[in-house]
Amino acid sequence: MEYVSRVPRPPLDGLIDDLYYLEGAPPYARLTLPPMPAALLIVNLGAPFRIRAGTDLETAEYADGCVITMPTRAFEFGYPPGTRSVGVHFKPWGPAPFLPMPAGELCDRPVTVEQVWGRPATAELRDRLASAAGPHEMLTLLEEELMRRLAETAGLGLVRHTSSVIAATGGTVAIGDLSAAAGVSSTHLAQRFKQLIGVTPKRLARTYRFAATVLSIDPAGPIDWGDLAGAAGYFDQAHFGHEFRAFTGLTPTRYIEVRRRFLREHPGHALDGWPLPSD
Repeated sequence: MEYVSRVPRPPLDGLIDDLYYLEGAPPYARLTLPPMPAALLIVNLGAPFRIRAGTDLETAEYADGCVITMPTRAFEFGYPPGTRSVGVHFKPWGPAPFLPMPAGELCDRPVTVEQVWGRPATAELRDRLASAAGPHEMLTLLEEELMRRLAETAGLGLVRHTSSVIAATGGTVAIGDLSAAAGVSSTHLAQRFKQLIGVTPKRLARTYRFAATVLSIDPAGPIDWGDLAGAAGYFDQAHFGHEFRAFTGLTPTRYIEVRRRFLREHPGHALDGWPLPSD
């Protein structure tokens, strides 16, 4: 599978972790993506893919692509045998300047790119991307489209700064201290977060802490779950286990089994690190 990625130029780099191009056969027909402190835009250039956003929602098909604001639950992606797409890995607050609706309306409910940017504009963008000379030209075209659509967003500075503090502390900062430092009430801060990210500061902090903890695990080596939970600031191992199931749907030991399967069956794969086999 080919994966090409780069960081966009300012000011997009303050909203986006990277732009990427992905093409090839997925490692598994279905992949589970546990929640991360990030959002996603996919412009699909191949056969439709399918997403199931939680056990209480039906699987939906996406032909033109999708927009996913920061999730609170694991998503299941169903990929065609050959996938081809261009996309954006946003910081949690990143999609807000490009959305015609509050991010809170999209929480755990992916929408098509057409629903966000309209059918004619989406079709034109897909045509330009499909006819580009290669991945690097595609990423440049996508970057130009995002620059053109970048809009002023009320409250973004507050949310971005506060979220950056949460990220820098790995989600361990006291939320009350954040609102006091920003000179706003906790209610106002939570409202801004819900509007521009889709979740509260407390939920964002939980996600950052969980993601940092899980990504620090070396699945190839021995793991002391008690030490890991304590170092991450969880009350005890039971608390950590509860968070693990809430975020991934798996127990910690089952998660490691699945990660080891991925590493064993697809060593060095471009998608290794967070997606998990659903089969």
